[in-house]
Amino acid sequence: MARDEEHGRGRRRERGDREERDNEFVDKLVHINRVAKVVKGGRRFGFAALVVVGDQRGRVGFGHGKAREVPEAIRKATDAAKRALIRVPLKDGRTLHHDTRGHHGAGKVIVRPAPAGTGIIAGGPMRAVFEALGVGDVVSKSTGTSNPYNMVRATFDALTRQQSPRLIAQRRGRSVAEIISRRDGNRNDQASSETGVGS
Repeated sequence: MARDEEHGRGRRRERGDREERDNEFVDKLVHINRVAKVVKGGRRFGFAALVVVGDQRGRVGFGHGKAREVPEAIRKATDAAKRALIRVPLKDGRTLHHDTRGHHGAGKVIVRPAPAGTGIIAGGPMRAVFEALGVGDVVSKSTGTSNPYNMVRATFDALTRQQSPRLIAQRRGRSVAEIISRRDGNRNDQASSETGVGS
């Protein structure tokens, strides 16, 4: 009897932990597509959902789910997104560290960090990814297909290429200050050559 009570308590605690873990994530429904399967005697309709999930603190994932009903398709997609989370290094917790290009199939995207107050300049599926990720200032452009699946995958391809100065410093065996000073020096040289200063 006592063992049953203990087992019930353990299960309740586990359910509470799962709910708490679910509460830390925000999910964005990007696209719902009605799909038809042709069978003997007619067509059988179902729904495909594309969902982006993130904790708004640098973790984000996307998932795809199919079911006969919309809510079930969304639930499957959300579960798949939570299983495929990636961590993206953010600068000051609000923007990206550097310009990146990403592509998947015909989807091509460019993402750039932006100064504070810029906001999220991105269209449709890309905006959902940045909101779930917790990026507050970013400029992005999609130059390929407008297919939401390929746009989201291309955006994730760009985000996985993001590297923080700490990661680069670790890999090169240098200090973070050295990497940042060199990056700022290169940026100043580029700006002066563009404006013609010093020539």
